[in-house]
Amino acid sequence: MSPAIKTNGPCQAMRQPRHPVKRWALFIGGCLAAGLGILGIFLPVLPTVPLLLLALFCFARSSERFYTGLRDHSYFGPLLRPYLQGGGIPRGARRKAIALVWISIGISALLLTTAAWLRVILLLTALCVTLYLLRLPTATIDTPDNID
Repeated sequence: MSPAIKTNGPCQAMRQPRHPVKRWALFIGGCLAAGLGILGIFLPVLPTVPLLLLALFCFARSSERFYTGLRDHSYFGPLLRPYLQGGGIPRGARRKAIALVWISIGISALLLTTAAWLRVILLLTALCVTLYLLRLPTATIDTPDNID
């Protein structure tokens, strides 16, 4: 097997860029996305799962070790694997994400800004994120401490 081909889940192969600058850029982007995703656990404005999925994409192209480590992580893995396998996101995670989006953006739009155009943009963003989350299929996670 060529070292340039990395597996990315069942029946998928990702080619790593041959240019080392591209690989390092993807690796650094993956680290930044993972770091922001972890911060998203504590800061409701940052979306955890989408940032971790971005990190997985970057690591799949730059570091098989980091990709496998994040995908198989005991806490993040059960949130990411169903999405990677086309199964969607857990119901509880969807509910929490929608609630946190509306709480954080609602507070920002109604209390922290006076510009009407900015309020409209914030509320439209919350609406689009909500619609996207509602369109995703529902998945069950295989851990004893379910997110519900």
